[in-house]
Amino acid sequence: MYALDDYHYHLPETLIAQTPAPDRDGSRLLHLDRSSGAFSHRHFQDIVNLLRPSDVLVVNDTRVVPGRLHGRKETGGKAELLILDYGATDVHGCDDRERVYQCLIKASKLAAPGTRILFQGGLVGEVRNFCDGIYSVAFSSPEPFDGLLDRIGQMPLPPYIKRNATQPDETDRMRYQTVYAREQGAIAAPTAGLHFTDGILARIRAKGVTIAAVTLHVGYGTFAPVRVDDIRKHRMHVEWFFIAEETARIVNQAKSKGHRVVAVGTTSVRTLEYAVRSDGSLASGSGRCDLFIYPGYAFNIVDAMITNFHLPRSTLLMLVSAFAGRQVILEAYQAAVKEKYRFFSYGDAMLIS
Repeated sequence: MYALDDYHYHLPETLIAQTPAPDRDGSRLLHLDRSSGAFSHRHFQDIVNLLRPSDVLVVNDTRVVPGRLHGRKETGGKAELLILDYGATDVHGCDDRERVYQCLIKASKLAAPGTRILFQGGLVGEVRNFCDGIYSVAFSSPEPFDGLLDRIGQMPLPPYIKRNATQPDETDRMRYQTVYAREQGAIAAPTAGLHFTDGILARIRAKGVTIAAVTLHVGYGTFAPVRVDDIRKHRMHVEWFFIAEETARIVNQAKSKGHRVVAVGTTSVRTLEYAVRSDGSLASGSGRCDLFIYPGYAFNIVDAMITNFHLPRSTLLMLVSAFAGRQVILEAYQAAVKEKYRFFSYGDAMLIS
């Protein structure tokens, strides 16, 4: 249960979704009953009927930043850069044309401190230092940084989506973003939410379900590979979160009445579980979440979750295994492979209840 290899499964590469489904809510949905281990094959639009009128549906309203940049070093070599901590850096009161961020840089040679990288629109990044594979880069812009980044940056699609990264697909600007995204700061989408449309949300509300939001800016830690054989030794990177007083009130009221809290995505799960008080209630506020959930964890807030299918040996697979049981999850994944579900960020969904 604690060995990394316990979270491996065979996945044909052809099942890794390279593009979103033609319609947001057109994906398939595997419904897993975690108490019995039984599952059924459905369509995502069935989520309206699978939710109860008394449920609270908690979504993550983070917004993905187009934080992948392509440029050239002053010496001429190409460089690709990904901003990692856009949503975790306090820029209040800072010069809107100067920012310092932690970044990944892909280049033919390591970028030494002092290296200047030139981007479109007159944006310049200067490497300050380098530690454990991550660079600190100071950016200077001839215009407000946020607007320029939005214009020249690309959506940071995961590496298993194998397209030519130098040719941005404008479809991704819309589809690699939830319809309820509000708070700019993520480097990856909370992908379980990608299936929802305004129409589906309206039908859910009409049924009597309460929808509440938390914010967790999805960062590098969510996708950082586990590099230890004993998963208990893995340490998560921190990600900034915020829970409004109103959200905490809605969730606490639901729990006091015995109603379900249904989390959309593992990021919502981690945020809710991280902010639990000693008395089991949800606290409002903000901070940095580093909660790593793996089998043996006792859930306090979340009663059901909507999620996508996750990578082998990933912390996300460990989280859903903690929620439903490792063997139950692996059997469900095996069935999904057999039925040719689409996997990962642009893939199909699961409801675990």
